[in-house]
Formats: sequence, structure tokens, C-alpha cells
Amino acid sequence: MRKITFAALAIVLSFGIIACSGGSQQIRMATGGSTGTYYAFGTAVGQILSEQTKIPVSVQSTGASKANIQLIDAGEVEIAIVQNDVMDYAWNGVDLFNGEKINSFNSMAALYAEVCQVVVNPASGIRSIADLKGKNVSVGDAGSGVEFNARQILDAYGITFDQIGKQNLSFGASADALRDNKIDAFFCVAGAPTPAIIDLATSRDIVILEINDEYAAKLIANHPFYTKYPIPAGSYRGQNTAVQTVAVKATFIVSNKLSEDTVYKLTKNLFESKAQIEAAHIKGSELSVRYAVEGISVPFHPGAAKYFKEIGAL
Repeated sequence: MRKITFAALAIVLSFGIIACSGGSQQIRMATGGSTGTYYAFGTAVGQILSEQTKIPVSVQSTGASKANIQLIDAGEVEIAIVQNDVMDYAWNGVDLFNGEKINSFNSMAALYAEVCQVVVNPASGIRSIADLKGKNVSVGDAGSGVEFNARQILDAYGITFDQIGKQNLSFGASADALRDNKIDAFFCVAGAPTPAIIDLATSRDIVILEINDEYAAKLIANHPFYTKYPIPAGSYRGQNTAVQTVAVKATFIVSNKLSEDTVYKLTKNLFESKAQIEAAHIKGSELSVRYAVEGISVPFHPGAAKYFKEIGAL
């Protein structure tokens, strides 16, 4: 199957709009910034699920995890990709959602590892996360899951936001700022390799910082939703060895207003279309029914639970 293109996305969007105007069911999917993995992966999955289920899926570029949960709560979308840590915050009304408990969604399936990547300009002299103190650092969009991951990772190294020149930039804007020497480093939490970093690495030298066993263990002890993750050698130009860091999980959540039958069809076709999704986007190779149900703290939608029970995953 050919790679998903922006033209293909336009077809999906048009299909959704036409179906909506005709009174048919439509599923609106919230993803992330247009240069991130959420958007590219969501575009691939949206087209394939539209084809397989005959339910039109339209894809939206958004501010990612927190914004996506709020969009579902507002009834603006029906399905979204979020970090598993952020959905836990929302469900319990803590951290990023302190005092704002949101229970209008359910889990559908964990998808792939979202890798915490700290990208630096090697000319800055930064060799470790500990060296970020006093440097200009982008920590993702304000209020995003990335910003919270950055706070937690820096905290493991004894660094606070007050001790860096904090900037809140999207992945694409962060890459541009590093390319133009306006920042020294940026945090990016996304499937690796990430398009914005791939593009940056083609035009200038970069380094991905390691989170070694000592600091990974400290981080995981405080925040158990993290796992250690090695970024394979060759993921980016000039990266000749594997780099150990940590990861969370990209997860599909759905509005609890969707019917059991609709979510069952979406979940079933997501996994039964793995080959097509993998052909369209590399992260499709990580789809696994076992991975999909592990480490998920928010209850599964009845439609998703029905599918996972049918195949013995739950």
C-alpha cells in the first residue's frame, strides 16, 4: 500500500464532510501537530479505518494529548491519540488536570511507544541532561503532555523550569529554533524516528541525550508509567549508536458516547488491518493486542473490551 499523502488526507476529510452533511455517522479523530507522529500515524489509520469499516474518519491536527481529551469532553471529536500518562491525569483529575477530572472517555487501545527525546545542538557543549541548567530549552506546547514529561525528567536530574530558559514551542517550531540557534535543546515525546527531528538532522548535526539506568530508575520509581527505551542506531542521521531513554504509550481513547458496535468495529479493524497500517506508517509495526491492553489505567470502552475478550487479550 502506498504511503499516506496530504492529498489522501484531503480525501478523508472530504469524505467525512460529505458523510456528515448527508446525515451518516462520522468519526472525527484528534491527533497532534502536523510535523509529529500522531498526525502522520492518525492520517494513515484514519484512511484505512474509513476503508475497512465504511465509517468516515476525518483527521484533525491539534495540540495533542491534553487538548485532545478536552476536545472529546466538549464533543468536538470522537476518537483521539493521547499519552497514557496524560489520560491517567485526566481520569483522576491530577497533575496536568489538577481539579479537572474528566471521565467522558474510555480507552480503546495502546498503540506504540512514545519516546522521550531530548535533542541538542552539539556546539552548545551540552553532553547530559544535567547540562541543560542555564540553557534555552523548549519543553513543548504550554500545557501539553510533553511539557509535563520535561518537568518530570528534569526533576530527576534536580533541575526545575526556573533554572532553564524555558520556551513553549511545538515540535516543528522547536526544530526550526534549534536550526537557527535560538535554543540549545528541546524535548520531543513521540514515536521515534520523529519527522520533525528527521528533517532537522538532514540540515544540521544533532545529538539525542541519554537517560541512563540511574536516572531512568529514579524517574520510573516516581512515575511508574515510564519504561526504559533504546532509540535504535541509525534512527537519525549521525546517530551511530543506540541511545537509551524512556518512553510512555501512545493510546487511542474514544468518547464514551460512541456505541459498543462502533468501537468494536474500530478496534477489530485496527488490529486486523495491521499489515496495511504498517505499510502506510512505520509505527504500525508496533501494533500488538498484548501491548494494547498492558499498563492502561483508564477502563476500556465496552466495544474495545468485547474485541479484546474475544481474542483472549483480556
